[in-house]
Amino acid sequence: MAFIVKSMLSNQVKNLGLGGGNEEKTEEATPTDPAKAAGMTREEYEEYQKQLIEEKMERDAAFTQKKAGRAVVRVHLREKYRLPKSEMDETQIQMGGDDVDLPEDLQKMVDEDQGEEEEKDSILGQLQNIQNMDLDTLKEKAQATFTEMKQAAEEKCSVM
Repeated sequence: MAFIVKSMLSNQVKNLGLGGGNEEKTEEATPTDPAKAAGMTREEYEEYQKQLIEEKMERDAAFTQKKAGRAVVRVHLREKYRLPKSEMDETQIQMGGDDVDLPEDLQKMVDEDQGEEEEKDSILGQLQNIQNMDLDTLKEKAQATFTEMKQAAEEKCSVM
């Protein structure tokens, strides 16, 4: 790879007229062969093209994995907040493969949230919520609701 880059750079410098003062500039017809146009032999050019394709495939695979990871996060959030599922997310996860999971730090946060939710949903969690309630406020709200219901019934019913 270094040889290819070095030969490309040296040919470009020569083409600019900076290669050495004694070279004459001769105008040649543009070569039709892309390897000659790049200043490489046919084998070097084919190897270079193969490397480009391999690098593109690696980038595409990494991009697909990132998209699948983001889709996993979205699916998790949709489940957590009971939102409708998205087929696009499912498709991206399938394209990413079976090894797509939540990132570790996000997985820790999810586990903590689930632990807190389970604690709140348990009987002990409900009892703690009851202890934290302000009973006077609760009585006032109940009394106000009862009064409103009574007034509405009196307005609708002529017997009362």
